Amino acid sequence: MKTLLHTLAVAAALFAASANAQQVQPLDRIAAVVDEDIILSSELDHAVGNILAQYATRQDQLPPRAILERQVLERLILLKLQTARAQQTGVNVSDEEVDAAISSIAQQNNFTMDQLRRQLAGDGMSFDAFRASLREELLIQRMRQRFAQTRVSVSDAEVDAALASQASGAQYRLAHILVALPEGATPEQIQTGQQKIDGIKGLIDRDEMEFSAAAVRYSDSPNALEGGDLGWRRTDEIPAAFASAITTLQPGQVIGPIRGPSGFQLLQLVDVRDGQTGGGQVTQYQARHILIRAPAGEDSEARARIDGLRARIAGGADFAEIASETSEDASSKDNGGDLGWFTQDEFGPEFGGQVAALSDGEVSAPFRTQAGWHIVQRTGSRQSSASDSNQRAQIRESIGQRKLEEEWDRYVRELRSEAYVSIRTGVDADPDVAPGASGG
Repeated sequence: MKTLLHTLAVAAALFAASANAQQVQPLDRIAAVVDEDIILSSELDHAVGNILAQYATRQDQLPPRAILERQVLERLILLKLQTARAQQTGVNVSDEEVDAAISSIAQQNNFTMDQLRRQLAGDGMSFDAFRASLREELLIQRMRQRFAQTRVSVSDAEVDAALASQASGAQYRLAHILVALPEGATPEQIQTGQQKIDGIKGLIDRDEMEFSAAAVRYSDSPNALEGGDLGWRRTDEIPAAFASAITTLQPGQVIGPIRGPSGFQLLQLVDVRDGQTGGGQVTQYQARHILIRAPAGEDSEARARIDGLRARIAGGADFAEIASETSEDASSKDNGGDLGWFTQDEFGPEFGGQVAALSDGEVSAPFRTQAGWHIVQRTGSRQSSASDSNQRAQIRESIGQRKLEEEWDRYVRELRSEAYVSIRTGVDADPDVAPGASGG
């Protein structure tokens, strides 16, 4: 829900701009064509207006209008592509789930539903447009979850290594600035990027601009309009090039520039907190599972397949062999479906409830989650201290989140590079260059 609330600031505003624009101004210019969809100029104008409203008292931190329009249009393009891919791959969000998300947002902001409607109207956003934007945001979140299940795995060995290297439970609030370089960058492009990042660093070092303002104005990262905020991270989920240096910094200090796969980066330590947890006992389970995915319109076929596999296991077939041969969970099938040790809520309430209801060695009946149809064999259970379990779970989550961010960013770049995108409006201005940089 933290991610969902965060999107109200920027992402939901962009979605809402899209939904609002499609309800009004039937005679509207096209800002961009994205595969078989379009972005209207009114969508772009509304989205930019939302950003300007959010920075009403800090508009000096924003880039020039042409650069801001380019940043916002690129976000709208990526949102269109992700939403379309979610729908193509059978990701669905029910009306009840949208209603629940809206209720949660209202509660988090201490609004009644009528107050939320009035607030939206005051912001120039219809309730239907807000609802549509929220549905699209939930679609993308769900697609990311499915993506994580198939593309991201964290082994016990990785968790053990992270625990061994972690001197404390400290967590670090970070922000970054990226000056992107294209793949196969030429020496001239590299030199221009180096000059730009040096110029940005100079502004920050001379206290001529705050780090967050510099990120908004100059960063090429997708989170530029959030001031480059990366949230709270443990040392094991900080890029290796920065991890050792971060622990020696004081809040507010900046390291870099460092060149990484995407370009040149600056990283700021915003704050530090103690992330230690403790107390009590918790039950952990060890299990294997088989997953058969169920794209839209193919649920009955997936159910028939999982029923057939369950019958084979009941007839004496080895669970691990069946999992290796048939499971569609790429992160566990090579290990015979083994999920390692986990707590009941680690893989979601539906899955955890099924595992908890089994005895060690018992195999479940087929059951459905958002990911598809499952069969689970519980192979063990144990009691461990809640502090150890929580720490392992947090580390596993943080490593998985870091991997997901890297894989998802790569996936979205692939979507963008493979898509047909035709920009029809004048937002292709040259990138803004920090004072001290020579151009680019």
